[in-house]
Amino acid sequence: MYFEYPKLLWLLVVPALLVLHYIWLELAQRHPHMRVSTATPWMLRGTSFMAVLRHVPFVCRILALSMIVVAIARPRSSEQMERVDTEGIDIILAMDVSTSMLARDLTPDRINASKDIAIEFISQRPSDRMGIVVFAGESFTQCPLTTDRATLINLMKEVQTDLIEDGTAIGNGLATAVARMKDSDAKSRVVILLTDGVNNRGEISPQMAAEIAKTYGVRVYTIGVGKEGMAPYPVMTPWGVEIQNVKVEIDEKLLAEVAVNNDYVITVEDGTVLGGLYGTVAEYMSAKENAPVVKAVGIPDRYISQGTQEELREECGLTLDEILRVFQEECNFFMKKD
Repeated sequence: MYFEYPKLLWLLVVPALLVLHYIWLELAQRHPHMRVSTATPWMLRGTSFMAVLRHVPFVCRILALSMIVVAIARPRSSEQMERVDTEGIDIILAMDVSTSMLARDLTPDRINASKDIAIEFISQRPSDRMGIVVFAGESFTQCPLTTDRATLINLMKEVQTDLIEDGTAIGNGLATAVARMKDSDAKSRVVILLTDGVNNRGEISPQMAAEIAKTYGVRVYTIGVGKEGMAPYPVMTPWGVEIQNVKVEIDEKLLAEVAVNNDYVITVEDGTVLGGLYGTVAEYMSAKENAPVVKAVGIPDRYISQGTQEELREECGLTLDEILRVFQEECNFFMKKD
């Protein structure tokens, strides 16, 4: 243990002087004098319990004063220091928390799969400032930019679909994320947008928010979560919540438009890559000048041997570790380019 301000410990002399002064008063001034023929009755009586208790208030005051002095000196349990070299990257994770993220075409569902990936990503970037923005029908900042990983992870775990009014306002979410870092002096500023991509709410269009991000020099990495077609989805019925196959949609062209001014697009789908989300985004991007790189995580266009769902996902690279590996590798590459 060490003290940040050790010189302040000299103030402990004050309680020591007070103790000496108290003892002097007890010995010199607080004993009345009386002449008697014998002191035997008083000697046999001894010291009463109440006579001892009268010193307790003074002892408590001295202890309190001493502890205040020690606290002001700021004790520390360790004096070890570690030098950390950072790349100066600020990252905002913009999470879609609309009810469409409850679709179970990813395990266990879209929103929890996104949270698991985000938590692993946060854990593996200890030197960057990161924050969280959530959006549905509106958007708000779940956590501002910080290096406190424990707080980030705890707040990410609290993200759920009933936090705010339902809907999908991608433009509002992206604009809020850009606003949180527009005044940052970091050499690289990045927004990672995780959504199923069906925009139906908000005062700001996704295209306008993407232009705002470009104006402030903020890069936007879009991650489309889910697949087109039918997917298990929790539906409220007269008999309670039941899991039913319902039609789910992803606005691939919208995600492509948001990312067209950036370097990279990642698609994650529990379905075939060709003809799915990746195919649509790649086709749209191919017609653009300086189109970004499109990376797919999904079922490849080849024969897949039989097995359990977990075994097939592992073979196709649809596990959390594999998705995170692709995401981490590509993000690291493009962030270093900045």
